[in-house]
Amino acid sequence: CGKFLASCSADKSVRVWCKSGAEWVCAAILSDTHDRTIRRIAWSADGSLLASASFDSTVSVWTKKDNDFDCTATLEGHENEVKGVAWAATRPLLATCSRDKSVWIWTLESNQEFECLSVMHGHTQDVKSVTWHPTEEVLFSCSYDNSVKVWVEDADEEEWSCAQTLMQHNSTVWEVAVSKDGLLASASDDKTVIIWQPTDRRKWACACVLTGLHSRAVYSVSWQPRAGPHRLATGCGDNHVRLFVEVPAEGEVNTALSFELEQTCAGHTADVNCVAWHPSGSALASCSDDGTIIIWEGVGE
Repeated sequence: CGKFLASCSADKSVRVWCKSGAEWVCAAILSDTHDRTIRRIAWSADGSLLASASFDSTVSVWTKKDNDFDCTATLEGHENEVKGVAWAATRPLLATCSRDKSVWIWTLESNQEFECLSVMHGHTQDVKSVTWHPTEEVLFSCSYDNSVKVWVEDADEEEWSCAQTLMQHNSTVWEVAVSKDGLLASASDDKTVIIWQPTDRRKWACACVLTGLHSRAVYSVSWQPRAGPHRLATGCGDNHVRLFVEVPAEGEVNTALSFELEQTCAGHTADVNCVAWHPSGSALASCSDDGTIIIWEGVGE
């Protein structure tokens, strides 16, 4: 969230880190709420709330007060492991997804209680990740069924439904990420990343495929939140973090998107499970099955 970095683990805890001088130190350990692996965590847009999704089928919500964190809600309803969690930037909405093949949307009421707004069934297998569009109320989910789904709300009926299913990967889609201007990136077990370009508010089309550049499954993608050429970080099962940068189109006629490999970062000794940019875009964090977190500073400059 800027000042703090949060990590989660199979040890059933969330650790919150902050920078002290040139070093990152553990500022808090959030535990005793989950009894199985914590698979995913997410900060709210203002950094005041932290949600943790666990294989115990629950989601915990932590409220930050100064430098302390209190567990203020436990969300129950999924029938199986919760794999993903994400806050919307436009409204107090929280999305969760699960091995039970469903996607849930929760709203935070004025009394600080959570209410389930919608339960969406569309995927035919384990749902791996969810993410929100940064400026619109559009939700994306990806799954073991090889697909990405786009969910939107019908304002008149106040119901959420699938507006589009993107089917171009030929294996599990592990994660999706959306840039500030709506470019969608999907990372897959098929060793590719697909960049999808918006055609209108509810539709996306394949713009380019990053292929032949990862030797194993791509588990994570994250857009750099900075003006200028689009830059994308990936985390891969080959232990590496890669940066891709948009190649400017040549001439007025050629408007096709194109990306090239800018940098390969070596440091982990096992699968890289997640990559995430600092909100300023000045640093990148990666975490791995080797039990470490690496802060990459100066990349993408």
